[in-house]
Amino acid sequence: MQNSQTPPSRRSFFAGAATVGAAAAAVAALPQLATSPEAAVSEPPRVAPEKGGGYHLSAHVKQYYKTTQL
Repeated sequence: MQNSQTPPSRRSFFAGAATVGAAAAAVAALPQLATSPEAAVSEPPRVAPEKGGGYHLSAHVKQYYKTTQL
């Protein structure tokens, strides 16, 4: 009686390892994608000024500044 199964190849091993690595990276990134309670509260929409408008400090800008601190 012959064994009809072929031995696992090197290519399938590396394909499986890559799949597991991608899944692990996705699981590691998911907690960072969750919104914090502060970010869930939205600011009221601002009315655009007639001339210019310039810079204003909003919640997402504050969050960016927090990430750049050493």
